[in-house]
Amino acid sequence: MFSGSIPALVTPFRDGKLDEAAFRTLVDWQIEQGSAALVPCGTTGEASTLSNAEHHRVIEMCVEQAAGRVPIIAGCGSNDTNNALLHLKFAKKAGVTAGLCVAPYYNKPSQAGLIAHFSHLAEHGELPIVLYNVPGRTVTDILPETVCELAEKFPDVIIAIKDASEDLSRVSDHRMGISRDFCQLSGNDELALPFNAAGGSGCISVTANVAPALCAEFQKACADNDLVRARELNDRLYPLHYAMFEDSSPAPVKYALSRTQSWMTDEVRLPLTECSEPARRAVDKALEHAGLV
Repeated sequence: MFSGSIPALVTPFRDGKLDEAAFRTLVDWQIEQGSAALVPCGTTGEASTLSNAEHHRVIEMCVEQAAGRVPIIAGCGSNDTNNALLHLKFAKKAGVTAGLCVAPYYNKPSQAGLIAHFSHLAEHGELPIVLYNVPGRTVTDILPETVCELAEKFPDVIIAIKDASEDLSRVSDHRMGISRDFCQLSGNDELALPFNAAGGSGCISVTANVAPALCAEFQKACADNDLVRARELNDRLYPLHYAMFEDSSPAPVKYALSRTQSWMTDEVRLPLTECSEPARRAVDKALEHAGLV
């Protein structure tokens, strides 16, 4: 199952187009720095602004460049069930380990709708699924009862969750409501320490884009039950976790990467814009606090 520090990779752009060379460099660097798996085409990867052709190309490049060194959890979510299924089927063909499927956004489905949506993907997608609950972006909340029902109904397919609900009680809800091992990954960097303590096994991380080695070391300390070291690293990373959201994500992440890596630009796609000066100052300060500049 998945564990450790798992970056939700940014998608580099240059002059409006995919920067394939920068993306491949990012994949290599992340693996060299200790990331345990990679997530292309998630929220941080600006998947909502990629065409289907671009979306699939990013997944394909990630699998090619990783070359089996770490698992790939490809973003396959959509507010259209059929389009999510299209992504899952492509990801399966490309050789990914699992698909990350966000709750359908904008449509606001009921819990019954969520069960029907994820059941359809589980029955026809031919790929293990990591549920992705981020109600702050999707409005729809995958409630614990729904997670447990899906996990029990599809034990070989619904294998994990990325939980960005900010409700730490759900780790125990899921752990106690599912009668088998079920992988729980935090979707909030700033909550990763208590999330792991409650029974989580890692984090699908925004901050790990910028500080992969520190995030990997932090997750290892958690796994080793070295609370003193985990706290030290958490304190070092904590301002950076919040700085990544001082403006619309992933603009601050890309700015931070452009400051620390020569091959990365801070270019984002509309409707996002480059991060503001106050956000840049917050990122600069957090990078310095973490010892990254």
